[in-house]
Amino acid sequence: MARFIPIILAGGKGERFWPVSRLKHPKLFLCLDGGDRSLLQSTADRLQPLAEWQDLFVITAAHLEEGVRKQLPDIPRENILVEPQGRDTAPAVAWATLEVAKRYGDDAVCGFFPADHYITDETRYCDTLRAAADVALSVGAIATLGIKPTFPSTGYGYIEQGTDAGTFSAGTVSDLPAYKVSRFAEKPDKDTAEKFVSSGQYSWNSGIFIFPASVMLSELKAHAPEMMTAMEEKGVGAYESLEKLSIDYAVMEKTEHAYVVPASFGWDDLGDWNAVERLLKGDAQNVELAQHVCIDTTDSILYSADPDEVIVTVGLEDVVVVRDGNATLIVKKDRTQEIKQAVKALGKEDKFQHLL
Repeated sequence: MARFIPIILAGGKGERFWPVSRLKHPKLFLCLDGGDRSLLQSTADRLQPLAEWQDLFVITAAHLEEGVRKQLPDIPRENILVEPQGRDTAPAVAWATLEVAKRYGDDAVCGFFPADHYITDETRYCDTLRAAADVALSVGAIATLGIKPTFPSTGYGYIEQGTDAGTFSAGTVSDLPAYKVSRFAEKPDKDTAEKFVSSGQYSWNSGIFIFPASVMLSELKAHAPEMMTAMEEKGVGAYESLEKLSIDYAVMEKTEHAYVVPASFGWDDLGDWNAVERLLKGDAQNVELAQHVCIDTTDSILYSADPDEVIVTVGLEDVVVVRDGNATLIVKKDRTQEIKQAVKALGKEDKFQHLL
């Protein structure tokens, strides 16, 4: 098989995990499962069976470069691609793929991975990626991993399966089906999500893409020619003149080469504090990542960045309480998506800028 080059997309603000996630120490640097490895470190660790450290790339923002280097000291300096401005995912994919093609040849297989996913079955995960790489090489595809839905989520985008492309196997994974993508669907309302799941024809969009470098570069030139001309002429110097553009909009929703591999390996994208409960609660009354003195408090999430601090609760239910230094968050669990709005409100006042 052609050389496999993983690229971790290490951007984003993680605002829904404020106040622990902040501008210079965002979600990807946090340990949210009670362990000692951050989301970024865990993402890199589980890719080790597929590629050595010297073949692993990270693309990140300028203000996160120092943190990435500290967390991943084994990655060569030249493999950390630092974007001078955030321009969404299409320029990131374009730049990283051009770099891979330059160093390894355009027949190298690239894999793009968000830095904030949580995976439980890492062996099956790696074998699924090997099978997806086989799909990409066999049919000249941009293969995306679709997560088999476990409930009708309104928080994820969906991918509809089209024409059957056969089955693929690798290691612990046998007869894994692949399909040509019929369409990408935005986050649905509850009724639509229920229809998607009951049909058996839809997967959650994981944001993981696998493709030969030549295929993605060809599709970027076809569907985002102005961006690609600038990138090929100026490299990272083109960023200043680029508009924000997602890879979904630039390529995936337009290409005829998109294929989906529905997969199951214990996946969560850790979008907000409720994801921590999905990971850790089990049979416990609450999720406690803090010293917690509890009187009649149930179904709540308690987190403190300082292990010496104590959170005391009385008579609470279905809330999230987070302490980090000079900021405290208290929010109902069914309103955690609104934390992002609260952070924006903080940002409008000069006296709170240091809290972002």
